[in-house]
Amino acid sequence: MPAQEDYLQQIQHEQSQVTPWTQVNTATTQTALTDLIQSESLDQLLETAFANNPSLQQTLLTLQIRQAQLSQTDAARLPQISAGFSAANEQDTTASYSSNISINWQLDLWGKLKADSQAASLDIEQQQLLYQSARDTLASQVINAWLNLTATQHAIEIEQKRLATLTKNETFILQRYRSGIGNLEDLDNARSAVSQSKASLENNHESYRQQHREFRQLLGQSELPSIIETPTYPEVQLSLADMPQQTLARRPDLQAAYIAIQAASLRTEVAYKDLLPSLDLGAALTESASTPHESLLASPVWSLLGQLTAPLFQGRELRAATEIAELNTAYSYQSYREILLTAINEIEQTLSLETTLDIQQQHIRQALKNSQNSLEQYQRSYRNGLVDILDLLAVQQQTYDLEAQLDDLIYQQLSNRINLGLALGLGVTS
Repeated sequence: MPAQEDYLQQIQHEQSQVTPWTQVNTATTQTALTDLIQSESLDQLLETAFANNPSLQQTLLTLQIRQAQLSQTDAARLPQISAGFSAANEQDTTASYSSNISINWQLDLWGKLKADSQAASLDIEQQQLLYQSARDTLASQVINAWLNLTATQHAIEIEQKRLATLTKNETFILQRYRSGIGNLEDLDNARSAVSQSKASLENNHESYRQQHREFRQLLGQSELPSIIETPTYPEVQLSLADMPQQTLARRPDLQAAYIAIQAASLRTEVAYKDLLPSLDLGAALTESASTPHESLLASPVWSLLGQLTAPLFQGRELRAATEIAELNTAYSYQSYREILLTAINEIEQTLSLETTLDIQQQHIRQALKNSQNSLEQYQRSYRNGLVDILDLLAVQQQTYDLEAQLDDLIYQQLSNRINLGLALGLGVTS
């Protein structure tokens, strides 16, 4: 059998080329995604999703299918035993009865059956890791959806405050107009701002309803629990990134891809060993008699047969099978490389985004503080007739926009920390 490409050594080389991650000073060591947030209600939601999510259940059933297929593969390594009994009775003749037992067994001369069984065992191990990866991904999706509901609820509350302020403006301007102080243009501008805020509020409510439906699908439930979001954002820990090889070794998707290469390599061995001769042994016990009792192997006749066969010409079918097996191994290697590059990109992006979001929050907090101070001054100036309504509305809009932007940045950072934990291989316990 020709020597196969040493993909596993190439993988080790590629991993050694990964540069260490840029660390964040506030990061702490964590072992699981669920350690990032302490919430009993969230833990219950995760358990519901694990038990009912259809996609995850399909992955689990695939694992069970692989386990059954291993039993089927291992059966080829065991002797095959069959038994038969027949009776014949023709006119003017004595009835005759016969029974037989036959045993057939293919000797694993070249270790082909063993390699096939090992590949099937690796399929199970791979599927177990894919199941774990699916659980981890589902957990991150549930947590992010849970946080997103809180973020949308905050957006609704901010828009409601904006609408209340604009409505007060409209009432105040209407009173001034009726008193002959204001003008119709100011009133139209105030009413336009109120209508625009109502439209935004309705859009937020619809987003909230859609998120409820999507969350329900994630949980695999027709109804959602009565309380699924929190009034305030929970604290989410920032995960510490270990050295690249330690981090990548934790990811179940990478482990599954690595095992897929091993399984494909074993199947390549099997394909080449199919070109070699095979030895089949067969044994049979037969007995014929005039009565059923005597025919039940009272004094059976033994026969033993050994058969050595070798493939001579099958239209390049077996050679093509070896080429396909080699290509499948190469495909598995490239699949691993794709997952590896994706993992590296995910880790670097989430680490970079953590720093960026932190800096953005600092700037927006300062901008919001300045805008709030400016709003107070504009409100006093408008009441004194020093600025017009458009100036006041602009500052009000800016203040509420900054408040909404800050809240969105907080949500993005919390969600990014969950994504970072997933990228670093922090899963959920079984």
